Amino acid sequence: MNNNILSGKVVKFLLGGGVATAINLLLIFLLIEKLGFDTPFLHNVANIISIELSLIASFFIYRIWVWRGGSWNWFNVLFKQLPLYHVSAGTAIIVRVLFVFPLLDWLGVSYGVNTMLGALISASLNFIISDRFVFSNNKNQPKEAYFPEALTPALVEDITRPLISHEKRHKINLLSLVIPAHNEEDCIVNTINNISQHLDQRQINYEILVVNDNSRDNTESILQSLQEENSRVRYINNYYPNGFGFAVRCGLENFKGDAVAIVMADNSDSPENMIDYYNKIQEGYDCVFGSRFIKGGKVIDYPFYKLTVNRMANLFIQVLFGLPLNDTTNAFKMYRREVIEGISPLISHHFNLTVELPLKSIVRGYSYAIIPITWRNRSAGISKLKLKEMGSRYLFIVLYTWLEKHLSRGDYQRKKVPIKVKSSD
Repeated sequence: MNNNILSGKVVKFLLGGGVATAINLLLIFLLIEKLGFDTPFLHNVANIISIELSLIASFFIYRIWVWRGGSWNWFNVLFKQLPLYHVSAGTAIIVRVLFVFPLLDWLGVSYGVNTMLGALISASLNFIISDRFVFSNNKNQPKEAYFPEALTPALVEDITRPLISHEKRHKINLLSLVIPAHNEEDCIVNTINNISQHLDQRQINYEILVVNDNSRDNTESILQSLQEENSRVRYINNYYPNGFGFAVRCGLENFKGDAVAIVMADNSDSPENMIDYYNKIQEGYDCVFGSRFIKGGKVIDYPFYKLTVNRMANLFIQVLFGLPLNDTTNAFKMYRREVIEGISPLISHHFNLTVELPLKSIVRGYSYAIIPITWRNRSAGISKLKLKEMGSRYLFIVLYTWLEKHLSRGDYQRKKVPIKVKSSD
């Protein structure tokens, strides 16, 4: 897209989409509140009708204001341009009708908020397809998609190259890994041993800090044994209320290293990628983010419905903030100590902390690199993430950070001061 995500074209597109969204919202309000479309089935019917009418309106808005030029012959517009635009928007509409609207309706989100979020996601997909294939003069064939990248648009051509200029930072002498663990007796030993083996082989100086999050099984006794066996492993009990976000925050307040990575206890994060993170952050970046959905990235045994929700949520965040990062929600990321200090205090109680950490880091001006990573679904234990419970919490953090970006006037951005490079011992 060659920086179109930051261009005036996108701004115009979003403004035009806002008008189309208002039309959409008005139509669905009239259908549901005034015409009695008040059952789940009729909700979807009202949604389809309002989408089609607002889609036609958006076509003319974009055709006149965003992608100017071309023939205005009525036959050409009605029987060529408009149908082609419907094809480009078809994918976005199908995603919205079959996935976004029913999912948010099932989560109990009000139809007004549901409609606005669905319209934003749909508009984002519509822009990407329209810009590349419908209104663009570029006749080149689309680039190859790499599994599972076909589920999401790639907004940059080579996401592994340096994305933001960064200052030379001091070397990382001690790497900390924070692992929240709640009832992980079946996983925690393999996770820690696997990580330790890889880091020891690379002769990396590290500590593993496990936060026992009020476990009711044998997790704590296992951690006691691991701590006695390996001097690099220590654990603390979460002194906050039970919750993933609270456990991670507890760990971030107690790690000792120059940089810290958030690692899941279920062995889903690749230790090889931990080495990749470490090498990349040594280049001077403030943060290193992984993506499972770029060339070289991979997911193994990811439940399809979770993958679908993940892709829609990340696309929403990606477009809202104009990011090259397409895997914001993944917890496995690495930060320098000064980043953690600079984005505090953290406010998320649950899994929405996985979004708060990277978005605050980006919004507050810290440099970052993005590399491909591999993720595999847990083979033992039970996932603690409950999608239905987390939807509104994720949305709260996303909007909270978006408001900081646009309304804080840079009050929380890092102050760029010269930093002397420290040589590693």
